[in-house]
Order: sequence, then structure tokens, then C-alpha cells
Amino acid sequence: MSGALLASNVLLWILVLVMGGVILALVRQIGVLYERVAPAGALVVGSGPKAGEAAPEFTVGDLANDEHRVGGKRSDDLSTLLFFLSPTCPVCKTLLPALKSIAREERKWLNVLLASDGARKEHEAFVAEYRLQQFPYLLSSELGLGYRVGRLPHAVLIDPEGIIRSTGLVNSREHLESLFEANERGVATLQEYMAAEQSREEEVA
Repeated sequence: MSGALLASNVLLWILVLVMGGVILALVRQIGVLYERVAPAGALVVGSGPKAGEAAPEFTVGDLANDEHRVGGKRSDDLSTLLFFLSPTCPVCKTLLPALKSIAREERKWLNVLLASDGARKEHEAFVAEYRLQQFPYLLSSELGLGYRVGRLPHAVLIDPEGIIRSTGLVNSREHLESLFEANERGVATLQEYMAAEQSREEEVA
């Protein structure tokens, strides 16, 4: 009886060791895949102002009848996230919780502005329904035309000097955060950064 118990314990330990080895192999493989798969960045579309260029300057009124300057040097040393959206855009609505979270977490360096155009009452109802009162909500067709916004949701990150740091079509929180990541790395897009990294690796190889 004791011999059978000893054998079963030995078999159990062998099984545990094998499973541990399999788990370690899987963890290593996940790490390799993570390194190989490029992070998704905002999609740059259209022929509007590009990263590195001066942001078009506008003075625009919001739904509360306060004026806001978009573009140009800021005196408060804050960057600006200009987020173009629409009450009829389903993807825009799914991004609103992420946008609120980003505005709260990054408030020390980032000012978030919402921008759209159309009938004022529709936007007032949209703001009330989704509780967007914390954001300046700019209503201006000229603003969208100036930034050549063709598809929504679209975001533009402008630094305190009035220079566009990153811009593109954003369909997820990951896309939104890729604008900040690109800015920190000093590139226009994460795709550009990954391409440069791959090129350097090929040169070394």
C-alpha cells in the first residue's frame, strides 16, 4: 500500500514539473509575440495638417458661449487634445468614458476640447444625455474644415507651442493613447516608430 502511495506521489510531482515547464514555454512565447506584434496606433487619413506643422488657429465659441482659442501658443503650458465627434456617431459614444478618464488622469498637462458642428439643440441634448458638461464643447464647421476632418472620431494633439504632435482617426482607447505615446517618443505615429525600430534591427542583423 505504501509503495503504491509513493509511486502516485512521484507521478504527481512529475506531472507538476511537466506542467510548470509547459507554462514557462507559453509565457516565453507570449513575450515573443508581444514584441513582434506592433501596437495599434491612430490611423492618419486625409490631407489635413500633419504632425510637426503649426496647428491652424481659431477662436471658437462653445455651447456655454465661452470663447476658446485653438492653436497658437498657450500661456498655461498645457497641451490640447482636440476631439472631433458627432451625436450620430456610435464609435464616438463608445469612446466617451475613455475620454472622461483621460481628461481626469492627464489633467496636469492636457486640456481636452470637444468639437463638432450642426444644430445647437441636438448637441445640447447630446451633452446632457452623456454628461459632457465638464468639457468645452465647440460648435464650428470652420474648425472641422480647417483640420480637414473627413471621418469621425478624429483627434488632434497640439503642444503648448501650438504644434501638432500627433493626429488621426481613433476608434478605441488604445488609439487615443497612441497619440500620447507617439508624442513622448517624438514621432508622428506609433507605426512610424515601429518601422524605424525594425529598420534599426535589420541594420544590426
